[in-house]
Amino acid sequence: MATAIIWLVLAVLVLFTVGYVGYSRYLARFVDLDDSRDTPAHKYEDGQEYVPAKKPVLLGHHYSSIAGGAPIVGPITAGVIWGWVPALLWIAIGNPLMGAVHDFISLSSSLRHEGKSIGYIIGEYVGEGGKNMLLWFAFLTIILVVGVFAFVVGVVFEVYPSAATASILYIALAMIFGVYLYQLDLPFIPGTIVFVAAVFASVYVGILYPIQLAATTWVPIVLVYAFIASVLPVWTLLQPRDYLSSFLLYAGVGGALLAVIVGTVGSALSISAITPSQPLTVNLDAYSGFMGVTGQPLFPVLFITIACGTISGFHSLVSSGTTAKQLNRESDARVIGYGGMLGEGLLAVLALSTVALVGFTSEGGGVGQALPNFAQGGGIMLTSFGLPQSYGEPFMALVMVSFLLTSTDTALRLGRYMFEEIVGTPETTVQNTTSNRYVNAGFQCVIAFGLVATGTWEDLWPLFGGANQLLAALALLTATVWLANWSKNKQLLSTGVPMVVMTVVTICGLLYLALYQNVIQKFVQGNWGDGGATVGSMVSAGLQTAIALTLIGLALSLVWKGYKNISSVRREHSRTPVTDGGESDD
Repeated sequence: MATAIIWLVLAVLVLFTVGYVGYSRYLARFVDLDDSRDTPAHKYEDGQEYVPAKKPVLLGHHYSSIAGGAPIVGPITAGVIWGWVPALLWIAIGNPLMGAVHDFISLSSSLRHEGKSIGYIIGEYVGEGGKNMLLWFAFLTIILVVGVFAFVVGVVFEVYPSAATASILYIALAMIFGVYLYQLDLPFIPGTIVFVAAVFASVYVGILYPIQLAATTWVPIVLVYAFIASVLPVWTLLQPRDYLSSFLLYAGVGGALLAVIVGTVGSALSISAITPSQPLTVNLDAYSGFMGVTGQPLFPVLFITIACGTISGFHSLVSSGTTAKQLNRESDARVIGYGGMLGEGLLAVLALSTVALVGFTSEGGGVGQALPNFAQGGGIMLTSFGLPQSYGEPFMALVMVSFLLTSTDTALRLGRYMFEEIVGTPETTVQNTTSNRYVNAGFQCVIAFGLVATGTWEDLWPLFGGANQLLAALALLTATVWLANWSKNKQLLSTGVPMVVMTVVTICGLLYLALYQNVIQKFVQGNWGDGGATVGSMVSAGLQTAIALTLIGLALSLVWKGYKNISSVRREHSRTPVTDGGESDD
């Protein structure tokens, strides 16, 4: 009997509900969230970066920013290679126990440090050297994110030109909505109804008037857009755009998942009005073996193939970068930090369900193969609501683009913050120039475009995954160091155990990619593929190896510094009497 897609969805919904109701409530008490305290958004409100936002608005921004293309591509790729069971287990278990903890604690630690980034926080406890190492690590990861996501947006726009038109329209609508809310101070709920309706109408306009351009043309356009969005005050585009697009995203993710339930009921009861165009059953192997269909070992490669959707270091930059500067009340951190990550997990499950529904016969995976599966599978699911697949597919493509665009410009803004912290207080002409937001953002765009223009995006993806996961381990390290210094009574297992797991898994994954796939298979055994060994392929393989080993070296150095700090603090605490265990002056 074929497995129904609905069982994948229901299993994850149950686990995520238990995690949010139980574990997130414990964590909220653990970090002492208190609405009587002023958040950084109120303390330092400047109309530019520190701007208090209503909870639904900020949740929309946060969710849109963290949920990029990776939680779609990763689960699809892993499901194709190793089967849907390993992929589903990593998402369902890892997300509430590690990923959601990572996001929530990163946000909470930033609240306690005036909205500063994780780089600043680690520097408070392990010194300036540790701070700079983590900031450079994060900054380089950000450039990879910007380049990779801009490329994927270009691919989506080329395959689904209607999504390009709709995206341009809703960006324009968002800027008008920003003026409506923050300059004219008009009613929030009526404005939401009108502008959300206009966003959904833009989907239909996009289908009627698609903008057809090649992916290579779209990439620089997307980077220019990201540049502009990253230097504007958050109220002009970032907050209203992410809030409006969140309804599109909720409709896409929530609608498709609900369509699975409705379609299953319709099929079981033979109700033609809610019966999907094809049976919602799994057409993908449950388990393809430890080495999968591509000859890559499930451990450790699965755990860096699925990064976003389970745990992602990029989220710590969002949580401690833009979100902490806009949080209206401390209690909002629970639903935005922990709940937002669970929402990305649902996106990952939806992505896995689409490829499981459509099926896949080719070996491997990747963006070019993931996009059609996501849009096609999602379009089939939406037929349960009577929506023609010819409309459902472009809509799901637009949903994916919405994730990608918000992540791209948010990443660029975060890169600005990272580099400004690296430069420090401007005291020289060079510092004044490099800390300038226009120069800073432009510099990142140029490097990101250069990476994409080399034509080696496929080589960048595993590095992006490895760097992203290793950054998650470092963010958990930062949180653990903060908790150890905050109070002698704080247990460190909630962050310490995930930190150790991610450090070990990711370093093993990067070593496999760098030493086995590049050094042994290519340089030693001469397995260079169909094109053979060329100067370009050899330079690329050498560069990948160097970057991977550099990332490992930086991570191990920071882990050692963090371990020494925690050990020192714990020894000091053991010598002093137990007091109330309250918050220290950070």
